[in-house]
Amino acid sequence: MTEKEVKEKEYLSNVLKKVDIRLTEINEAIKLKSDEVVSMNKHMQENKTDMDHLEKNNMREAIFNFSLQGDHSVANRKRLIRLKDTTYFGRIDFEDKETKKFKNIYVGVHNFQDTISNQNLVYDWRAPISSLFYDFELGSGFYETEKGIISGNIALKRQFRIRKGQMEYMLDTDVTIHDEVLQKELGQASSVKMKNIVATIQKEQNAIIRNEEARHLIIQGVAGSGKTSIALHRIAFLLYRFKDAISSEDILIISPNKIFASYISNVLPELGEESVAETSMEEIANEILEYQVSFQSFFEQVAELLEKNDAKLIERIQFKSSNEILKKIDEYINYLENDGFKITDIFVKGKPVPAWFIRESFDKYKRMPLLKRFNEVVREIVENIFRFYKIEIQYKDRTELHNVIRKMFPSYNPRMLYKNFYEWMGKPELLKTKKGNTYEWSDVYAFIYLKYRLEGLQSNSKVKHLVIDEMQDYSVVQYRVLSLLYPCKKTILGDVNQSVNPFSASNLPIIEKVFIGATTMTMLKSYRSTYEITQFTKRISQKVAVEAIERHGEEPQIIFCKNGESEIHQIDSLVSDFEKNNFNSLGIICKTQKQADTLFEALKDKYSLNLLNAISVAFGSGIVITTAHLAKGLEFDQVIVPYCSEKNYQTEPDKQMLYVACTRAMHKLFLTYTNKISPLISV
Repeated sequence: MTEKEVKEKEYLSNVLKKVDIRLTEINEAIKLKSDEVVSMNKHMQENKTDMDHLEKNNMREAIFNFSLQGDHSVANRKRLIRLKDTTYFGRIDFEDKETKKFKNIYVGVHNFQDTISNQNLVYDWRAPISSLFYDFELGSGFYETEKGIISGNIALKRQFRIRKGQMEYMLDTDVTIHDEVLQKELGQASSVKMKNIVATIQKEQNAIIRNEEARHLIIQGVAGSGKTSIALHRIAFLLYRFKDAISSEDILIISPNKIFASYISNVLPELGEESVAETSMEEIANEILEYQVSFQSFFEQVAELLEKNDAKLIERIQFKSSNEILKKIDEYINYLENDGFKITDIFVKGKPVPAWFIRESFDKYKRMPLLKRFNEVVREIVENIFRFYKIEIQYKDRTELHNVIRKMFPSYNPRMLYKNFYEWMGKPELLKTKKGNTYEWSDVYAFIYLKYRLEGLQSNSKVKHLVIDEMQDYSVVQYRVLSLLYPCKKTILGDVNQSVNPFSASNLPIIEKVFIGATTMTMLKSYRSTYEITQFTKRISQKVAVEAIERHGEEPQIIFCKNGESEIHQIDSLVSDFEKNNFNSLGIICKTQKQADTLFEALKDKYSLNLLNAISVAFGSGIVITTAHLAKGLEFDQVIVPYCSEKNYQTEPDKQMLYVACTRAMHKLFLTYTNKISPLISV
């Protein structure tokens, strides 16, 4: 062991001793506060008849404050326990150019200060000074503080791997996050949950995480670039940087499904922050529509597309996902305002109300949603009849007046008006409801937009930061609604090359047009897959500009099978081989749910399998059978993509699915097929 290793182990040991002392103090404080709360509650129970109202309130407030202090201590204890396991991962020796002061900066997941000397023994990775570790090599460097830029010289940059309080290795490096450390981390087997990446954040990733200025930040990242992880680390950074203005409760993540939400749920708690709320586009729609409208899910729409390849369905999806339908709905609302409202003279209590007055009253409230204006029209009529004739209109007569005014309008029912919209366009065939008057998925947000124009939409002021994942899978219509519903700051991320439905997908120009003034940052380097797998996936989607990391492995294997039975046997053999190796996860990724279900039935008696479908809520390790749609965002040590025949993979949606499936593989990739290989795979 070298002298510098001895010194580093001494420093680690010293920090851990101080952590233990602090843990003991906190445990004692928690017990004391807990005992105090129990004692005060007991006192209140025993003396409740003797205590006046003021005494009771004071006692309740004291109990509440003690409980809060206890919660704070418990949160601190969690951080200290994490420090005992992974104390820090980096060190920078920095000399301040102006003050000439020299600092040894140890960077970890959490800040830790010596209470006696008030010296920082470990700096939080989000602290301004910690950016030196991510952004600079040896030599000149700087970091920004609220007081200005601090410049100086970096004399040493060292990286560690500490697990369970033991230093496994240390490396001195003169490049940003040394390749050797990155390779060690990337070469590990997968885990059931997404891990934090604070020890290996790259310079370009750090710039995204620490971006404070952008109101709307769009992250376009290729498959395996770590965009979701970076977005979550960005949330952790913003919670640290603006802790007085924003909390975990103020953040909402829109994720593609419950499986993915479960997969990423570990990251923020690992970084010392509370988990944030998660929702989906289906849940948002249900809340807006108050669960009164039944509709197909996005998953069901994609399944229908892959199984039928119906040209009429594609036409409906494309129109209802476009900017054109928004313009047409706006035109339709204009038509309803001007020509749809058939105004006539009426009599109220024998007194005339001319059509011109009704029209004038209606137009007076142009700023209001269309259907909300009729109440104002009735109010204007009632007020004027009283003003000119001193006649007071009672409740029953008001209701009758409402009915008379409403009958001048085509309908008061948004669903009926949505149906009429297609008839007004002369294209009633574009609206095709399913059994039980169920809307197709492409109708849902077009209908919500029309409903907004008719009735208004209550924006959500509680959410201060919205994270939208898989941005490419949402249409311009959905983005329009989201922009109305959530007027807050946003982090929007995804990969335009990984759309599971290219007929409703959004590209960067579309998203940038909705969120005017957004900052777009691009991530081209893929960290997930080996060089060989990344090069292979580039042949499937040739337009993707992706930089493969220099981590080498086996070439992907394309395996021909004589028939369907032989293909099942081949997959069986690959699964059997997986069970003998040291990897944690194997993904068998099919195009459709029907294929996944069939394969599960064929293998379930022989292996312990985890079948993912539309109602699954968690991602597990081991052998997973799923679809490319549900596998998006997930990663596996090994991936098998079955049924890669010409017949199964041929269309543009098929191509997207095949690309997604193959880019899930970290270390090994196998493709099986019968008859002819898909033309989408260039051999």
